[in-house]
Amino acid sequence: MIKKMVVLLSIFSLTIGVESLQAKSYPGKPIELLCPYTPGGTTDLMARLIADIGAKYLGQPIIVISKPGGAGSIAAADVISSGSDGYKVVLLSNFFHAINVKTQKIPFDPSYVVPIANFYELKIGMCVKGDSSWKSLKDLLDYAKKNPGNLRWSHHGRGATIHIIPLSIFKKAGVETIDLPYKGGVEHLSALLGGHIDASSNNYDIVRDHVRAGTVRMLVVYSDRRFNDIPNVPCAVELGFTDVGKLATLFGLYAHKDTG
Repeated sequence: MIKKMVVLLSIFSLTIGVESLQAKSYPGKPIELLCPYTPGGTTDLMARLIADIGAKYLGQPIIVISKPGGAGSIAAADVISSGSDGYKVVLLSNFFHAINVKTQKIPFDPSYVVPIANFYELKIGMCVKGDSSWKSLKDLLDYAKKNPGNLRWSHHGRGATIHIIPLSIFKKAGVETIDLPYKGGVEHLSALLGGHIDASSNNYDIVRDHVRAGTVRMLVVYSDRRFNDIPNVPCAVELGFTDVGKLATLFGLYAHKDTG
């Protein structure tokens, strides 16, 4: 119920924003919701939840379109180039403007896409295979110290927090690693299970079933607190990485700045 309420509040905000331009006729056609990550992941599932619930209240279909790449930059560029009529919106994180667009070259002005509302926090952390000899983050870092440049870990968003946070942890620990970017969290979960990588910086929602089954082990969550559904997994702050506590990853709806 809480999820439904926040989704509806976000959609309502969008409706109000374009109402003056559309003479209260918005929406008069289907709305496109761009998802910046591949199908099957946390952001994709949230986009589909918005589409299912929002369509019932807006009276028009909300069509989810996968637009992965550039940690959201490709999807954001599409929204900007499509104009400000409110019929194309995108799911982005609160770090899109703070980090993502400043760690990559982009062919657009990021100020042209603005937030409507952030409404959910990602649970992100580092995980390994369930049968790995690394039982803790300390074990992983000790291995990396003894084997410089050998630890291969994955993420799905260069410049996003899922990439920046583990980089900061490794830097503070004084270790050299190899990061391997993937298009989405599902893809590098498969790589982890297949033994193609050593560790995965991933969303908990993507690996949850495997964690419960014991085929994946979470070593740490990038947060200032433990989460109730995985109370045995330590947070980064309690392990000494205090800066991580300032980097909660929030996702929400963004639109062209001239909408409404």
